[in-house]
Amino acid sequence: MARGGKAFKAVAKGMAVVASAAAVIERRRRAAMAADPHELAVPALAEAPDPVPAPRVEPAAVPAAAPAAPSPVAPPGLARDYHPGRPATPAEAVPWGLRVAAESTWRLLLLGGALYVVFYIVDMLRLVAFAVLASLLISALLEPTVSWLRRHGVPRSLAAGGVFLSGLAGIGLVGWFVVWQVSTNLSTVTSKVKDGVDQLRDWLSTGPLHLTQQQINDYADQIGKAITTNTDQITSASLTGAQIAVEVLTAVALAFFTTFFFLYDGARIWNWALRGLPRHSRFAMAGAGPKAWATLTAYVRGTVCVAFIDAVCIGIGIDLLGVPMAMPLAVIIFLGAFVPLVGALVTGTVAMLIALVTEGPWTALMVLIVLVAVMQIESHILQPLILGRAVRVHPLGVVLGVAAGGIIGGIGGAVVAVPLIAVTNTVITHLRRRNEAGQAVFTAMEAAREAAGRTSAAPAADG
Repeated sequence: MARGGKAFKAVAKGMAVVASAAAVIERRRRAAMAADPHELAVPALAEAPDPVPAPRVEPAAVPAAAPAAPSPVAPPGLARDYHPGRPATPAEAVPWGLRVAAESTWRLLLLGGALYVVFYIVDMLRLVAFAVLASLLISALLEPTVSWLRRHGVPRSLAAGGVFLSGLAGIGLVGWFVVWQVSTNLSTVTSKVKDGVDQLRDWLSTGPLHLTQQQINDYADQIGKAITTNTDQITSASLTGAQIAVEVLTAVALAFFTTFFFLYDGARIWNWALRGLPRHSRFAMAGAGPKAWATLTAYVRGTVCVAFIDAVCIGIGIDLLGVPMAMPLAVIIFLGAFVPLVGALVTGTVAMLIALVTEGPWTALMVLIVLVAVMQIESHILQPLILGRAVRVHPLGVVLGVAAGGIIGGIGGAVVAVPLIAVTNTVITHLRRRNEAGQAVFTAMEAAREAAGRTSAAPAADG
């Protein structure tokens, strides 16, 4: 029994020494983790103190049981069940690229939701939106004349009213000219269309299809029955057309009203809009506004020049080819050229169709060649030369912008897409340069402050 008791006491004493050594190692490790939780520096076992050999004692001198080692305390900021192989927080276990992608994604989703709300509101108020945008374009075209008159001493109200009425009269004269030309040449075009229909009927019977007269008449009767059967749909379409006409007239009246006030009081309207912005954003937008207006003015004036050149060239070409109503078609092409790169080509197909039914396929082919040649001149010479400085947008961006604007807002969206892109690009460029200049000034001031601090500290160190 004495030997067994001595062996038990020696083992207990050794276990107590080992426990105390482990407690010392744990305290050192946790002290290092408290200094930097991410550096899990665990002391090597070789640094632990050597265990003291248990002395031989008599049974009467058996000491009391060794006290249990104190439970280690978790370092501040870490969980109680901390493991050295795990990151300090769950977020640190996510790879950096994945965290950046996730935060960028929810920000993009938030931005997309905001844009969706904006487009939804614009779609609800599309009459007001298109009227305001159209008035901005017209004002950008007429405002330089108003400014010139005011610089020469003409009162503001008289200058704005005179230029506005002159522009309105010009639009009315253009509309009257188109109606007059169409009504004058309508009988000629109608007779040529009938001749074209007769030629088409002869081609169907004598051409490769070899249709009989009875088959042609049956197809014509089926078309007439389809028109008679769908009378309700045609009536509803006419009602829809009437509603569209009322909406268009309302938008035109609102655009004229807004245009006059933009010409008369545009500066005050802009200052009022600036007061609605946050205070720290007013100075930045106050500088971006004039640059955006200059870009819009240059774009509208350049577009008018390009559209006029397109209309004159295409009008002369189709007139030389003998196509009727050359002047009204030139006016239509002029209006369509306000959609860059594709507008004049799309509206020019009307001239090609009239040439097809009145003069034949060869004349229509020649009209198509004229259209393509003028479009090439516009895209490679006129657009870079006239609009290159005003609209610094890649042609691919122009085409995609026109397509997106047409999908969202139809013809009006296609017209305002490119100037909206150009103005947005100007504003973003101005704000980015302003931020870069502010950052450069801040960096220079910090460097000067540090240099002044070192200069003042040098005499004190010498003293």
